[in-house]
Amino acid sequence: MSDPYQSGSLSLAGAVAMGTGVMIGAGIFALTGQVAEMAGPLFPLAFLVAAIISGFSAYSYVKMANAYPSAGGIGMFLNKAYGRSVMTGACALLMVFSMIINESLVARTFGTYTMQVFGGNKDSNWVPILGVILIAAAFAVNVANNKLISRISMVAAALKVGGILVFAAATLYMAGFAFQPASSVANSEGAAGGMLGFVAAVALGILAYKGFTTITNSGGELTDPKKNVGRAIIISLTLCLVVYLLVGWAVGSTLTIPEIVQAKDYALAEASRPAFGKYGVWFTVGVAIIATASGILASIFAVSRMMAMLTKMEIIPHRHLGMSGHIQTHMLVYVCVIAALLTVFFDLSRIASLGAIFYLIMDIALHWGVFRYLRSDIDAKGWVMISAIILDLVVLGAFIWLKWQQDIYVLYWAAGGVIAIFVLERLFLRFHGNSEGEDRNYVSPADWDEAKNKS
Repeated sequence: MSDPYQSGSLSLAGAVAMGTGVMIGAGIFALTGQVAEMAGPLFPLAFLVAAIISGFSAYSYVKMANAYPSAGGIGMFLNKAYGRSVMTGACALLMVFSMIINESLVARTFGTYTMQVFGGNKDSNWVPILGVILIAAAFAVNVANNKLISRISMVAAALKVGGILVFAAATLYMAGFAFQPASSVANSEGAAGGMLGFVAAVALGILAYKGFTTITNSGGELTDPKKNVGRAIIISLTLCLVVYLLVGWAVGSTLTIPEIVQAKDYALAEASRPAFGKYGVWFTVGVAIIATASGILASIFAVSRMMAMLTKMEIIPHRHLGMSGHIQTHMLVYVCVIAALLTVFFDLSRIASLGAIFYLIMDIALHWGVFRYLRSDIDAKGWVMISAIILDLVVLGAFIWLKWQQDIYVLYWAAGGVIAIFVLERLFLRFHGNSEGEDRNYVSPADWDEAKNKS
């Protein structure tokens, strides 16, 4: 792997492709059915509300990225707000784990859709096996360099966005472009329904948009980052909103809510079946394979570099464990192993729930830190950040309340994970002294390559 932190190695188009790669890979194929199950026939509007809330959240990220462009992204932002503290380390790890959880979500979605070609079901053992194979393939590609990943992301982004738009247009055409839900709002059996269900669904919708944060992790590599980070985020969010709305209406116009719930892990493939039969299913599965593969590729790339920078900042521990290579390669190994384990042992619904809870907690902490300590330094409007915090709290509260009624065990897992992360981070900072802000054992990819060439 060449130096992944080379300034100017990532273009605006590459950053947009990376952001949409993560968002569309998870948001459309993994979450459409789950959002519909919670929100009922008006579930496309949940994606619209989620986009608005994500827009408020993006404000803080754009302001911080303009002021402090860095490969550390969110980790660097938290460090600027809270310093080298438990809050910085724990919240950065919540973001890391939410991204890894997202990768397992995408991996299982890949397996679920692929099995539709072979007449399999979502409970087949082949689903996690195929997911793990995808993670292994993404690891192999990530051992390459930025430019290869950027090129793959751009090609895949064009193919999947084009394919999804074809699916949406064709399905809406067969539905007569009525933009009317197949289920009535008053008769939405199978959905959580009501205002609580709709607001809780928005939390999952936000998870579908959180891929924009991967762009901030590449701030140090973007060409003209002070302008292009914000542009890349806005373009990515806008593209994804348009795609989500079209697909949501296409699925909702074709299938009733009970039908969507029954096929929630592969709702798009099922929506193409009534009008186009097996050929529609094959086409949709092909697009899903491209979308999920490119999504996990972009996400692993982003989270491994974020973890490498957190190690450099001495916020999280690192051990080589006998592995050769530089630190980002080691982080790739850790990320892929954890994602593979989650893919094997958790279903899509619980994976998505954990990811949403972890991300929203981190997001609230980041906005508060920026508002309290940095808003004057970065010339940010306080009311925007307070609005983002309130909106996050509302949807997080609704989501937790719904899960308390439906699946309390996932809340036990989430609470246990959050507590463990804060306790372990506290212990690490207590026993690991600071070396003037940089780990003595940290070796950058460029320095490692240079030493390898000399030897």
